[in-house]
Amino acid sequence: MTEETRLIHSGLAQTPLARTVGPPIQRGSTVLLPNAAALYDHGAHVTYGRQGLAAQNALTDALAELEHAQSVTLYPSGLAALTGAMLAVLAAGDEVLVVDTIYKPTRRFCDTVLKRFGVKVRYYPPSLDAQALMAVCGPATRLILLESPGSLSFEFQDVPAIATAARARGMLTLIDNTWAAGLLFKPLDHGVDISVQALTKYVGGHSDVFMGSVAVSAPGLIQALDDGVLNLGWAVSPDDAYQMLRGLRTLAVRMARHDQSARQVADWLSRQPEVAQVLHPALPGAPGGDIWRRDFSGACGLFAFIFKPGAPMAPAAFLDRLEIFGLGFSWGGFESLAINCDPQFPGRLNSGAYGGPMIRLHIGLEDPDDLIQDLAAGLAAWRAAG
Repeated sequence: MTEETRLIHSGLAQTPLARTVGPPIQRGSTVLLPNAAALYDHGAHVTYGRQGLAAQNALTDALAELEHAQSVTLYPSGLAALTGAMLAVLAAGDEVLVVDTIYKPTRRFCDTVLKRFGVKVRYYPPSLDAQALMAVCGPATRLILLESPGSLSFEFQDVPAIATAARARGMLTLIDNTWAAGLLFKPLDHGVDISVQALTKYVGGHSDVFMGSVAVSAPGLIQALDDGVLNLGWAVSPDDAYQMLRGLRTLAVRMARHDQSARQVADWLSRQPEVAQVLHPALPGAPGGDIWRRDFSGACGLFAFIFKPGAPMAPAAFLDRLEIFGLGFSWGGFESLAINCDPQFPGRLNSGAYGGPMIRLHIGLEDPDDLIQDLAAGLAAWRAAG
């Protein structure tokens, strides 16, 4: 062989590879098959790198363990996981009932793409119990979409009761379980058919990689999701899968710190005269606290609080005074964040009648005493604004 040929075919990976604590990162689109018969034996062999190699497979195995699932499918973002799961189980003529407090980009997908493809979308308030929700279902209702707690305003739904009632009527349930990260609440154990989370947030944990996952156990759903990923061309890179697996290893430790610090900050905020209410389920008398204590093993770092009425510019004055808290949307990382929720409420059935401006906080891994001092400075700016 000429040197050109030898250079192309030399330096192949040793077999077997040395064992390390993490999986090998196989950067390959081409998969070499062992013989001619294997070229089209898709049931026994991976034939294309997009379907996932060592790092992706290690991550899905670990997430299946976390979610108590038979199968986990990966997507390049949390939103892609939500939209991919819906596309996998819905068809023209179906109806999906969506909780009104759903993550705003999911709502945008429902209002545009799903409707364009002939799927009817209706929204229901998170306060509906299972019986009331079943009463508004129709003959075409195929899927009920839940998010508990709700995005921004933290309403809790009775997920086990809704899942049981829906299954009895032959309807599927899908939940956005990102707040619990698959760790604090196990949807499949409570009767939910499809558990979705944005791995981008707590599983990744470092605000530097995008990914989403869908966990299921029913064979028909496993096949539908696999077909959807294959037919729509979804894929995640091996490097991103490796980073997600690395984050997953420390998820339990980090979540315990997020939880402990967030409770300390929430308790402090509940005693401040500028604050009307703190929406954290661990606080005495918090909305949804009974459901949270029954179904969840803990809380994360994300919660909200409601200011008493004040000057129109006071929320901006509060946020602009913060120094440790960043102003950003994609929570779940090591850093603390804050946003004003009110601009996102228009369009909901209940468009934010909360009595005052709502601020959402993500409590990161900083010292909570430092975070409290930062919030105290923000409250001083709030008072000065009017």
